[in-house]
Amino acid sequence: MAEDGKRASDSNKALLQRFYDEVINGRNLDLIDELLSDDFVEHEEFPGIPPTREGVRQTFSMFYAAFPDIHFRVDDMLAEADLVAARVTVTGTHEGAFMGIPATGRSVEIAVMDMVGYRDGKATAHWGLSDMVTLLQQLGVMPPPGG
Repeated sequence: MAEDGKRASDSNKALLQRFYDEVINGRNLDLIDELLSDDFVEHEEFPGIPPTREGVRQTFSMFYAAFPDIHFRVDDMLAEADLVAARVTVTGTHEGAFMGIPATGRSVEIAVMDMVGYRDGKATAHWGLSDMVTLLQQLGVMPPPGG
């Protein structure tokens, strides 16, 4: 990779790590406007939440209400120019309603994969896959395999 491409990749990785550390784990939703572009598009949509920068704010507000101690741990991160991919472990305790599921008090741990596109130092798009089946099993609303 050319030196400019490596610098861009490293810079974008640092931006994504900052999002995890300061926005999600640090609960600083005000940084969303600094880190996400005006035309940001969310491709891992939640029902009733717009796929926009404001929608990201709404999504994390929903998560904080349902899982007040939610924490994202980055296990691996790779970058190629303007794209950054991360394998993340998400933990939390279900202490508030989540998508119609009343609080259970149960601890959860799920795997998440994120891919984020960047342009001019801001995230422009997010694609993600979250292990919702495991989440629903851990909350006790879906039986485990063979259960």
